[in-house]
Amino acid sequence: MDDQNTGLDFDPGKLPEVLPILPLYDTVLFPKMVLPLVVMQQESVQLIDDAMSNDRIIGLLVSKNPSSEKQSSHEELYRIGTSALILKMAKTDDNKSQILVQGLSRFKVAEFVGDKPYLMGNTDYIEEKEKKNTETEALMSNIIHLFSRVVELSPVLPPEISAMAKSIQDPGTLANMVASSISATAEEKQKVLEVDSVKKRLKEVMRLVNHQLEVLELGNKIQSQVKGDMDKSQREYYLRQQLKAIQEELGEKDDTAVEIEEYRTKIQENNLPEEAVKEAERELKRLSKMHPSSAEYTVASTYLDWMTSLPWETSTKDNLDIKKARKLLDEDHFGLEKAKKRIIEYLAVRKLKPDSKGPILCFAGPPGTGKTSLGNSIARALGREFIRLSLGGVRDEAEIRGHRRTYVGALPGRIIQGIRRAGSNNPVFILDEIDKVGSDFRGDPSSALLEVLDPEQNFSFSDHYLDVPFDLSKVMFITTANVLDTIPPALRDRMEVIQLLGYTADEKIKIANRYLIPRQRKAHGLKADQIRFSNGAVKYIITGYTREAGLRNLEREIAAVCRGVASSIAEEKTTAQNINVVNLSKYLGPVKIIAETKTRISTPGIARGLAWTPTGGELLFIEATAMKGQKGLTLTGQLGDVMKESATTALSYIRTNAKAMGIEEDFFDKHDIHIHVPAGAIPKDGPSAGVTMLTALTSLLTNTTIKKDLAMTGEITLRGQVLPIGGIKGKALAAHRAGIKTIILPKLNEKDLEELPKKVLKDIKFHAVDKMEDVLKIALEN
Repeated sequence: MDDQNTGLDFDPGKLPEVLPILPLYDTVLFPKMVLPLVVMQQESVQLIDDAMSNDRIIGLLVSKNPSSEKQSSHEELYRIGTSALILKMAKTDDNKSQILVQGLSRFKVAEFVGDKPYLMGNTDYIEEKEKKNTETEALMSNIIHLFSRVVELSPVLPPEISAMAKSIQDPGTLANMVASSISATAEEKQKVLEVDSVKKRLKEVMRLVNHQLEVLELGNKIQSQVKGDMDKSQREYYLRQQLKAIQEELGEKDDTAVEIEEYRTKIQENNLPEEAVKEAERELKRLSKMHPSSAEYTVASTYLDWMTSLPWETSTKDNLDIKKARKLLDEDHFGLEKAKKRIIEYLAVRKLKPDSKGPILCFAGPPGTGKTSLGNSIARALGREFIRLSLGGVRDEAEIRGHRRTYVGALPGRIIQGIRRAGSNNPVFILDEIDKVGSDFRGDPSSALLEVLDPEQNFSFSDHYLDVPFDLSKVMFITTANVLDTIPPALRDRMEVIQLLGYTADEKIKIANRYLIPRQRKAHGLKADQIRFSNGAVKYIITGYTREAGLRNLEREIAAVCRGVASSIAEEKTTAQNINVVNLSKYLGPVKIIAETKTRISTPGIARGLAWTPTGGELLFIEATAMKGQKGLTLTGQLGDVMKESATTALSYIRTNAKAMGIEEDFFDKHDIHIHVPAGAIPKDGPSAGVTMLTALTSLLTNTTIKKDLAMTGEITLRGQVLPIGGIKGKALAAHRAGIKTIILPKLNEKDLEELPKKVLKDIKFHAVDKMEDVLKIALEN
């Protein structure tokens, strides 16, 4: 309030020099402004009572401590304050005083002269001496304008206060009035009160008003946005309805209508099956009723994208030129005659009966034997698209059958995704590592594959996402596996297994010269005249640095040689290099694999068997020894239960026939037998070592050595019969790689020799036996 409204005008020269000091908390009184106060402290109540009985003039100082529970000491008070006249005073029932005070003049406390019962202070009054000028008027005009905006935006300031500010002519009074009205901290207002210069005080007030205006405008903007967001969907609905009506009047179509028409055209042009057409049109009808910004709109449009982009009736034409197909297969792969023969047969059937269903082939064998790359070659020979899906570690059934559309981000399974990528409904689809499919709480993918890999069912394969049958009968599915045992029997029964068990040394030499060396030479930037491998060097790499059924390690060793030669050429140490047996160790280091065919069979009690592993065939040495004891049998080498049973069976057979073999009948009462299979860290199991264990024990007990370059395999019985076992081809190839010249195998496995390469049959002499006596006659020296 200004002096015009109160009618009070005090001359600072007439004000008392000593004033009673009343502390203020969280508020500031400016000269000529009116402020209501509640006085609670006992000392302050007494101060008011004494002032009312005197001249009613008191001094107000702001406390630096915001707490008003205790009377502030003079150290806690600012030194500059406002003298005030008590206009009204009223007492409450709880001994508090309510007063209405009006500011008179600013003062500064020179010193405090007492604190009992309340503070008193010697004061120096501060007079306003500055005159009004152009700059002051400009500042006043800006403040009035800004203050008017604050009053408009503020919910607590009455509109009349803006008109009151405009009527004030005195710059100091305007500064006091605006500073006391706006929302600011007591410290900021105290800072304004302490400014001597009116011009500076106006600038400080303008800064506070600007800050207050920014806060109010930002709050108003936030409120408008929140309100706008709430009304947005409703407003958009009305606007879109209006826009739709306008477009209909103008004969125009919106983007949504255009998109729906495009989908309708695609459904008609893509020759979808009748059931797929019904589902697509039903989804299209739902889409036309949806708002484009809704989440369901995206789900429906994505579904229609998949339905209209799948090759329901699109096929590639098969290359039915049998001679050309055979030539392409021979170009890509050396050997693998059985697999190539099966593909040629398939092509021949397709040529005679075009509507024949695709076969389900399974290429099984050790790593590096060309299973996956053979699938690519088949696609090339047939002239079809090639799709590869790795199943290793897949545990979710939805990977095969897709997710239902109720899930966020649902997609078809990887079978349908592959068909879409191929762009035809008859690609060559290779399912890699089918033996490594897992299962957990999310389902069993191998069970989901039962429908995919069955020509009698897959003509109506149902993907959860599409929810309509898709014909997979024209797809040629090829699976690969290292081990067949881990594939569920029902799934294995649906596939035609073709074994790719490895290569002979001669085949590896030809493959290295024809494929591996040119490929690695190109990969390392070498020309044909810069590096040459002799056949002896390639054979030495195969026998001395690799022991595998496949070709991966061989290619790695060739790559290591190429790197060494490339390094020498780059350093200008040489311009070309011929690789032979002599200089091979320069690039590959010392020989890694030493032939054990002769050194290990020099004493009685040691026999060489043949074992099968997922990585191919292996030689298996079995050692036996006897020591003084009492009928004990010790088995070491981390053997499985079946292998331990074979050892017990072999010992029982020898004890039964000890007299016929020339072994003392009381020998077993005085001796313990120990059978050991080296490489003890590797688990071993299976019945095929039974023949080898019996031969090793007989060799030990009769003190007879076993013939050199001989290996054997077969299961035995207590009656001395030799039973058939599996993996003959892989074992024979391993024996051939190791330089074995003679192999003893069960009579009933003789038929498996037909699968062996001619080179193996020529280099190794096979003995087919059905009794253990025949094994001992062939194996033992005497």
